[in-house]
Amino acid sequence: MTVLFTIIMNMVNIQMSFAQSTNHLPKDKTWKLVWNDEFNGKELDTTKWGFRLHIMQTRHITWTDDAYKLDGKGSLLMKAYKNEGEYHTTQLQTGSNFMDRPGNQYGKTELTWPIANLKSPKFLHKYGYYEIRCKLPTQEGWWVAFWLQSPTIGSSLDPLASGVEIDIMENFKRNGTISQNIHWNGYGENHEHEGSGEMKMGLNDNEFHTYGVDWSPTGYVFYVDGKETWRISGPVSHTEQFILVSAECNGYREGAASPILKEAILPDYFEVDYVRVYDEVKI
Repeated sequence: MTVLFTIIMNMVNIQMSFAQSTNHLPKDKTWKLVWNDEFNGKELDTTKWGFRLHIMQTRHITWTDDAYKLDGKGSLLMKAYKNEGEYHTTQLQTGSNFMDRPGNQYGKTELTWPIANLKSPKFLHKYGYYEIRCKLPTQEGWWVAFWLQSPTIGSSLDPLASGVEIDIMENFKRNGTISQNIHWNGYGENHEHEGSGEMKMGLNDNEFHTYGVDWSPTGYVFYVDGKETWRISGPVSHTEQFILVSAECNGYREGAASPILKEAILPDYFEVDYVRVYDEVKI
C-alpha cells in the first residue's frame, strides 16, 4: 500500500512540475496537468481526437479528415488546400454536439431519418485551464480557432446546464488580431453573445504564441502568452464540454469560397505545438 501511494504521489508531483514549468500558466493558482496532446510522432492520436464533418444537421462539403499532418517533430500542421476546384480544411474535436449528427449526405439541408448514432466522447471536462501553443496561418481567406463546446448547447434556455461555447482564440484575418468570445442559448433567435472584440496584438508574426482560458465556477479569464486579455463573469457553463481545434475556409456558409481565398497561395498551415488541460490544485 505504501509503495502504491508513493507511485501515485510521484505521478502527481511530475504532473504538477510539468504544469508549473510552463511560464504562461496563470500564476495566481497551482495547476495539475490532466489531459494533453503534444503531437509527437507521425500519426494523430485518434483515441483523443475525432473529426467534425457536419454543421447544424448538414454535411459540410469542405470539412475533411485529411487536411492535416503530424510533422514528426512535435507539431500538428492543419492546412487549407484546394482540390478539384474546392477548398478544404479539418476540424478536430474530442466530443461532438448533438446538432451535428445527421444521416444525410453532402449539401442536403433536410434532416433524414434515422440520424447518426450517438458516439461516446473521447474527452469531456469541466472547469480548469485550457491552453494551446500555436503559430497562426499566413494566407488570407481561411480562419482558425481553439474553443470549447457543449454536447447539448441550445437544448434549453439554461446555459448553466446546457453549456456555453467558449472561444479561446479565433483568428479571422492576417492582420495580427484575434478575438475571444462566449455564445449561449443555441444559434437561433435565442442566441446571445459577449466578446472581447477584435484585439490587435501582432500575432501573425510567424511565431508560436499561447492562448488560454481559466474556466471556473465564477467566470472565464482569457490569456495570450500568459497575460490576461479579457474576462467575463458569465453565464458560466457548469456542464462538461469538449475541445475543438478547427479551421474553416471563408465563404462556404454563404454557398461558395470567398474571392480572397482564391488568391491565397496554398497549402497554408496552422501549426499547433500542443493542447493542454489543467485542473486547479487546492493547497
